[in-house]
Amino acid sequence: MNLKDLKKDLPASVVVFFVALPLCLGVALASGAPLFSGLIAGIVGGVVVGAISRSPLGVSGPAAGLAVIVLAAIESLGAFETFLLAVFLGGLMQVLLGVMRAGILGYFFPSSVINGMLTGIGLIIILKQIPYAFGVGGVELAGDSLTATLSAFFANIHRGVLVITLISVALLIVWETPIIKNNPVASRIPGPVLAVASAVALHLMFIPFDLLRLSEAQLVSVPVASGLGEFFGQFTLPDFSQLNNPAVWTVAVTIAVVASLETLLSVEAIDKMDPLKRTTPTNRELVAQGVGNSLSGFIGGLPVTQVIVRSSVNLQTGARSKASTIIHGLLLLVCVATLPTWLNTIPLGVLAAVLILTGYKLAKPALFKKMWDNGAGQFVPFMITVLGVVFTDLLTGVGLGMAAAIFALLRRNYLNSHFLHKKEDTEQDNRPRISLQLAEEVTFLNKGAIRKELSEVPNNAHVIIDKQNCVYINHDVAEIITDFVATAGTRGIDVDIIERSEISVKRAEKQRLRIAA
Repeated sequence: MNLKDLKKDLPASVVVFFVALPLCLGVALASGAPLFSGLIAGIVGGVVVGAISRSPLGVSGPAAGLAVIVLAAIESLGAFETFLLAVFLGGLMQVLLGVMRAGILGYFFPSSVINGMLTGIGLIIILKQIPYAFGVGGVELAGDSLTATLSAFFANIHRGVLVITLISVALLIVWETPIIKNNPVASRIPGPVLAVASAVALHLMFIPFDLLRLSEAQLVSVPVASGLGEFFGQFTLPDFSQLNNPAVWTVAVTIAVVASLETLLSVEAIDKMDPLKRTTPTNRELVAQGVGNSLSGFIGGLPVTQVIVRSSVNLQTGARSKASTIIHGLLLLVCVATLPTWLNTIPLGVLAAVLILTGYKLAKPALFKKMWDNGAGQFVPFMITVLGVVFTDLLTGVGLGMAAAIFALLRRNYLNSHFLHKKEDTEQDNRPRISLQLAEEVTFLNKGAIRKELSEVPNNAHVIIDKQNCVYINHDVAEIITDFVATAGTRGIDVDIIERSEISVKRAEKQRLRIAA
């Protein structure tokens, strides 16, 4: 942390704070938990996890991806205090995973899946914020058909919210142009902060006008405590008498596994987007998340993970170090404790505008074209991940994308195990000559391809099996070749095997040492 970075981290932290505040409340609402528990998780994720973690840009807090799990867990356990015990235990398990160096699992996710996850999340952000951008969030729009639902949607559009959203989007777009970025004065004011300030001013101006006046449902809603005692009274302790409840341990394991996977995916994604290309130590990150979850559960908060949305906003608004994360957590604490009434004047429309543009940056059309240009091996897992994340949930989408990526890898491995050269001309005795050159690595996955090629060799052919480039050959494949050589004579087939020479072995060893150095 240094002064030069702090000049960028401080305004970025303000933007992240404005984005995190409604998200903390929204996740708590979707989880069927007290709204204050979402704020506790946001504060712990910012201050505690931010202080322990070495992720320069990652922001932690309550995650929408866990909302369904939390909702089901609270219902199954029967009491929120019992659920808090599961969060506390899940955090301890995450610390153990970090100590056991399980963070390496995050490195096994291919870029096509990570890009697909980011794009899917971007699309979800846009879709989820559309109702709030038009002022119909929380309004019952169910109809007998899609046409009826759309008609109800357009009939309930709020003019005041729509004006605020459009002006906010326009400000945010203008603030991304070179004219503003090259202006030494204007560039110091973050676009989202200006948009929020303008939205609050418009909300106050609209109060005298019936058609434009915003209702409480269209504004941020933070619980207001009448005094310090009531504020601290909103904290809740876990029910430790349920330690012998097997259901608690089941939920704890689920939280530990899901929160760890979401964190590792987020770390990989944010590190990939980091303009300075820094690398987060994933084992340390798991320990930080574990400590954060244990503390959050102990004082009445929801489980935390490193989250894509807030981390992306943090990056997009110019943050350079984890000071931004910590400061945003402190801002949450101070404002929730002292200024809840003022916070409740922020329209949800401006927050929707910020999130919609953030979602667009994650799901730019140019990214689809780039993945298409990279070939089917990249595009198919990417699209499967995108569709899976949008139409199911984060983990299911990533799982489907990983399955597609593994299938593409196995197919490529199957095809690249060898190179078959069939010459059109024949030898002097009119015998066909077939050359089978084995690749550098030949595993059991290549058995089918090699067996197929050998079984299709015509009778009375001359077969050359070239193993000069082969560093490793699986025992099963070696047996297939041995069996083929043993039975080739019965079909009039002559087989020559070119073994790996000492010269090529030494050359490969020198290359390996050079790469290692």
